[in-house]
Amino acid sequence: MNNAKKDIFASIRKALPAPAPTSAIATELLLLQARIETTRPERVSGPPDEVFLDRVQSPGVAASAERVASLNDLPAAVMRYAAQHDLALNIALQPHPDLEALDWSGCGTHDHIGTNETLAVGLALGGIAETGSLVFHSSPSSPTLFAFLPIHHIVAISCKNIWPWMEDYVAAFVGKPPPRNVNFVTGASGTTDIEGALVRGAHGPGWLHIVVVGAPEQ
Repeated sequence: MNNAKKDIFASIRKALPAPAPTSAIATELLLLQARIETTRPERVSGPPDEVFLDRVQSPGVAASAERVASLNDLPAAVMRYAAQHDLALNIALQPHPDLEALDWSGCGTHDHIGTNETLAVGLALGGIAETGSLVFHSSPSSPTLFAFLPIHHIVAISCKNIWPWMEDYVAAFVGKPPPRNVNFVTGASGTTDIEGALVRGAHGPGWLHIVVVGAPEQ
């Protein structure tokens, strides 16, 4: 590093305030947590799974959704969706054991995904009612590209794993080993950057269908 750079960085360090003591930071955090209910907007009211379903089907998120009784009903839901959209039942199936254990008779499945894959089926870790977002933690059973490459993405999510607020999701994983990647997916991908015309699938799936599994009491 030349002398000019050293002088610049030395000046910056000199101008910076002294770091706050750890005890002061902890006290400030407690004060913020105590005020959280009065500072965040009132957007979630009602059972999280119902709020989530309403949110994902709102114009701003623009996904479609349905509820099924159990994960065993997912293949039938996928077949209905494929028929409605005139799609071949050639499915990129996220390599999750819970999905692989289902009866996919009548469907062709593979556990890899290619660019512009027509139809993929996945399992989200959870969802956030506040924003209508799906949460994916990357892992061998949840490859990141499954959330971004398909044209049509059908995602199952347990109603028990729908958190009211983003903060609730964060709190659920405090003290646990972090994943390599966390992806929040909110709705289908689209853009109107080119001549104001809606183009689907600009940065991810052009169509997103969410299947909420179960009811809160189950």
